Amino acid sequence: MKYVNLGTLLGWSLIVMFIPNPAPAAERPIIDFTGFDRDIRPQDDFFGHVNGTWLENTPIPADKTRWGSFVILAEESRDAVQAIIEELGRSDQVELGSVEQKIRDLYRSYLDEERIDRLGAAPLAEDLAAIDRLRENHFGTEWAQAVRQGIGRPFSFGVNQDSKESTRYVVYFSQSGLGLPDRDYYFQSGERFDRIRRLYREMLAKLFALAELPDGERRARSVYDLERSIAEGHWTRVQNRDRLKTYNRHSPEELRALLPAFDWDGYLAGSGIAEETRFIVRQPSFWNEMKGVLERTSLEVWKDYYRARLLVDAAPYLSHEFFQAYFAFYFGVLGGQQEPEPRAARGVHLVNQVLGEMVGREYVKRHFSPAAKTRMLELCENLRRAMAQSIDALEWMDEETKREARRKLAKFRVKIGYPDRWRDYSALAIRPGDLLGNLRRASEFVHARQVGKLGKPIDREEWFMNPQTVNAYYNPSMNEIVFPAAILQPPFFHPAADDAVNYGAIGMVIGHEIGHGFDDQGRKSDGDGNLRDWWTEGDAEAYEARTGKLVEQYGNYEPLEGQFVNGLLTLGENIGDLGGLTLAWRAWQLSLQGQEPPKVEGHPGAERFFYAYAQIWRLKTRPEMIVRRLKTDPHAPPRFRVIGPLSNFPQFYEVFGVKAGDGMWRAPEERASIW
Repeated sequence: MKYVNLGTLLGWSLIVMFIPNPAPAAERPIIDFTGFDRDIRPQDDFFGHVNGTWLENTPIPADKTRWGSFVILAEESRDAVQAIIEELGRSDQVELGSVEQKIRDLYRSYLDEERIDRLGAAPLAEDLAAIDRLRENHFGTEWAQAVRQGIGRPFSFGVNQDSKESTRYVVYFSQSGLGLPDRDYYFQSGERFDRIRRLYREMLAKLFALAELPDGERRARSVYDLERSIAEGHWTRVQNRDRLKTYNRHSPEELRALLPAFDWDGYLAGSGIAEETRFIVRQPSFWNEMKGVLERTSLEVWKDYYRARLLVDAAPYLSHEFFQAYFAFYFGVLGGQQEPEPRAARGVHLVNQVLGEMVGREYVKRHFSPAAKTRMLELCENLRRAMAQSIDALEWMDEETKREARRKLAKFRVKIGYPDRWRDYSALAIRPGDLLGNLRRASEFVHARQVGKLGKPIDREEWFMNPQTVNAYYNPSMNEIVFPAAILQPPFFHPAADDAVNYGAIGMVIGHEIGHGFDDQGRKSDGDGNLRDWWTEGDAEAYEARTGKLVEQYGNYEPLEGQFVNGLLTLGENIGDLGGLTLAWRAWQLSLQGQEPPKVEGHPGAERFFYAYAQIWRLKTRPEMIVRRLKTDPHAPPRFRVIGPLSNFPQFYEVFGVKAGDGMWRAPEERASIW
C-alpha cells in the first residue's frame, strides 16, 4: 500500500496519443489503418507494421514524456474529471465538509498561483524550525511525524494483508529514503549517470538557496553522500520482486534488535503502531547497513537530509521558483519533458490523488455504461473458461498441481468499473487557500485510514485504483482482478467492434491480469491469497525452465544503444503478456462456437485480433524516460510487449506466414510456451 506523498501527489501519468483536436473515443476508427506502415512486413516487425506511420508522423507533446494509445484515454478521463471539478466548484455557497466544498477548495488552493508565489518558502517555516531544534534522541518521533505527513525517510511502513495469513492486516517495513529513482542511479557508471548525479546535487543546492539556507552546495553534497550510503544497503528491483525473500516476520523485540540505537518507542508510538505484535520486514539485510549509517552520520548531516527531503517533497506545491527547480530535474532531466502540463491539468491530477473516489463517483454516473459492465463480466468469464481449459490441457503439469490451480482460478474475484462501497472522506478537512496544509492533512488522513485497519476484518470491497484511472491490476492477497471504468473504452473496449478486436484488446488485458495470478510471483499464493507452495517439485522446475526462456529473450532487447531490458525485472509482466495473448485467443475461439469469424474492412478476424493487440501498445517515449523505466519499471517497453509475445505464439506464425529468416521468427526450441 502506498501512502499519499507530497513529492508524488501529481502521480505517474499513463500515456496518450497526440492528434490535433482528437475525436472522442467512440468516434475514432476501431482499427486505425492510417497508422500502419505498409513498407514494414508484419513478418519482420509487427509493432512497426501496425504503428510505424503513426510513430513517424506523431510528435511527443512538449508537456509529455510519453505519448500513445493509453494516454489519449488518460487525457480524456482527465478532461472529464476537470469538467466535473469545475462544475462542482462554480458556487461560492457550499456547505462546509460537503463533496462540493472539498473538491472546490482543494482545486482552487492549487490554482491560486498568486498566493502561492507570494508565500514562497513561508509554509515550511515551522517544519524547518522543528528540524533546527532536533536532538539525536528525537529521531524516532521526528521520523514518525514524517511518516504521517508522507515525507521520505530511510525506511517506511505500510499496512496490508499478511501474505501468509491473508485474513489479517499487518505492518510491512521497507527500505526507502532516496532522492533518485533507484539505487542504481547512485552507482551506475557512464557519462549519462554522472550528469544525472551532478544535476541532482545542483537541484538540491538550488532548493536550499530558495529556502534561504546558506552554503547550499556543501549541504547538497553531504545529503547526496548520505543517500548514497543508504542506497548501498538497498535491495535491487529484482530482489524486491521475490515475495518469499521479502517476507520476514518479526516480533517487536526482533524489530528493535535490527536498529538497537534507534528510538523505536517514539517511532512506533508516533506512528500509531505501538500495540502491534507482528511486523513484516521486507529487506532484512538493509537494516544491517542502516546500523552503520546511523552510527557514523552526524546530527547536522541528518538535519540537512531532513531539510532536503522536506524541500523536495514540497517543491511542486510552493512558489514558481521551487516548482521550476523540481520540474527541471525530475521531469526534464529524468524524463525528457520539455515543459510542464498546464496548471489546471496538474490540479486535476492532484484532486484525483487526494479525493479520487469522491470525484470518481460522479465520473461513473456520467461516463460509465451498465452495458459495458455486463459485457466485461461476460468476457472475464470466457477468459476464466479459457484458463481452465489451458490448465486441463497442460502436458508439463501433473494432476496434483492442476487441482490446486483450478481451485485458485475458481476463487478469482472480478471487479468491474467502480467500488460497490465508496470511500468516506468525512474525516479529511480541506480548507480554502491552504494548499500545503491540505496536502499534509490528506497524508495524515491516509495514514490514519491505513493504521485504522489493524485488528479489523479485511475490507474486500476496497479498491486500489480510482474509477477514472486507465489501468487494471491483479491483487494476489485478495486473489482478484480489477478493471476501472476508464479503461473500458476504445482502443481497449469498443461496444461496436467485432469480437476479434475486443478479444485482442481488452481480452488480452483480462488475460494478462489472470496470468498474474500464475506468474513467477503470483503462483506462490493460493486461492485464498496466502503465500503457500502448492506446486510439486517437478512442476515448479518445468515452469521455471519455460519462463527462463522469457528471461533470456527479453534480456537481449536493446531499446537504446547500450541500454537493455532487464529480463528478470520484467519477468512477471512478460509472463502476463504471453499468458494474456494466449488466453484471449483461446477465449475468442471458444466464443466462435466453431463458426468462421466475419471479415471486417476486408480483413479476416484473426488478422484483426492481432491488429487490435498491437494497436493498444502504440506509444512513443522520450529517451530519458526509456532509461528511467528500464531501471525502475517491471514492464518491458511497448514495442517489446508486441514483438516479444507474438514471436512465441504459433497462431501468429500461421496467420501471417512467418518463416525462418523473418524478423519475428524464433526457432521452435527457443519459443516460450506456458499456458
